Amino acid sequence: MIRLLLVGGLLVLSYFLLRSAIKEFRGLKTQGGALTGKGDMVQDPVCKTYVPRGSAVTATVGGQTYLFCSSNCAEAFQKQSAG
Repeated sequence: MIRLLLVGGLLVLSYFLLRSAIKEFRGLKTQGGALTGKGDMVQDPVCKTYVPRGSAVTATVGGQTYLFCSSNCAEAFQKQSAG
């Protein structure tokens, strides 16, 4: 009887660990075949500084999404792309 309780407890524990791992994995996105998360650093294409992906400013130019450190860099990039 004790063995059944231990096995049941281990199954429940395994279930919750697997469920949390799957939730975390779904929160990650792929880019170029590599997994990326919100805390990953990305490089601004204008001023070449690195910012965390979660706090980066996004702008879509020509159908492609770019990440910037500030709205000023995003505007500068859009002006460069337009002219």
